[in-house]
Amino acid sequence: MEKFLLWLLLFVVCWPLALLALIVYPLVWLLLLPFRLVGIAVDGVFELLHSIVLLPSRLVGGSHR
Repeated sequence: MEKFLLWLLLFVVCWPLALLALIVYPLVWLLLLPFRLVGIAVDGVFELLHSIVLLPSRLVGGSHR
């Protein structure tokens, strides 16, 4: 909702820039999508490594979390 209100304010102040932002925003989102997917994959790998490293202590002593 905040983004929409800011866009409306920009539309009132400078409508060509607001229309340009309306066109460019989806393109930027599409360009950044692969980086988000890589970030999710890297986070998953780190979580897996964290679980593997802590597995012996969980088996021996108790729960870490």
